[in-house]
Amino acid sequence: QVELVESGGGLVHPGGSLRLSCTVSGRDIFSDANMGWYREAPRKPREMVARFAGGLGDRIDYADSAKGRFTLSSDKEKKAVYLQMNSLQPEDTAVYYCNADLRQSYTRYWGQGIQVTVSS
Repeated sequence: QVELVESGGGLVHPGGSLRLSCTVSGRDIFSDANMGWYREAPRKPREMVARFAGGLGDRIDYADSAKGRFTLSSDKEKKAVYLQMNSLQPEDTAVYYCNADLRQSYTRYWGQGIQVTVSS
């Protein structure tokens, strides 16, 4: 089994910051997966926010809306991926999902999602 556990969400005022964490446990997939964060806002489809990409996971893709504000990072020893979100705005309000993409087996794993709310 594979489990992705997210933490760090919550309620912040516009301009505030949050740091999301995702820890992978169970079957050892972290080293073989491209990790990333997606979000699903009300009445909108799930979209990519930030992800490690490329065959070696050595490239980082950001949504245009995230560039300059969000930073993706990982810790191989902890099997964790992080999303630092700064200058948050109401339009960032969504459920954020951690994703592990096992490219070679065409398999993707998802966390349960964590709420991020930006409101005054």
